[in-house]
Amino acid sequence: MIKKLILLLSFIAVFIAGFMVGIYTLPILTATPAPAITTLQQHANRALFKGEFKTNLKGSDSLHYGDGMVYLSNDAISMQGKLAPGPDYQLYLSHQFIDNEKDFLSYKGTMQRIAEVRSFNGFKIRVPQGVNISEYNTVIIWCESFNEFITAARYQ
Repeated sequence: MIKKLILLLSFIAVFIAGFMVGIYTLPILTATPAPAITTLQQHANRALFKGEFKTNLKGSDSLHYGDGMVYLSNDAISMQGKLAPGPDYQLYLSHQFIDNEKDFLSYKGTMQRIAEVRSFNGFKIRVPQGVNISEYNTVIIWCESFNEFITAARYQ
């Protein structure tokens, strides 16, 4: 009986570990390739605003971080740098600087969701028509699946 219980518990532990590894690696395996550095540099050169994703924010940690520069123009938002890989990343614009989960969840209703982020080594995302980036001052990357703050950058 004890052997069967140990066997059952070991199967459950292996299943849970495999599931967790799958959740972490699936976004990496399905990530879109980062845009060419020349594309990102061209956008940076014509950007109206820029900000910096830093790894030492209150809500960031060794599994949830961003490091690099973010550039905004009226039609696109780009990033040169690195994001910690993860599932279901969303890019938001905020009227105020947010650097943790609690504040993000408190103010989420006032933010503008822009698009899903599917590349972890730089990205370029189209700004939807009707969104005025000048009305906001912060770019935030958020993991919807796990309600995890990833990173933020103030740009004005």
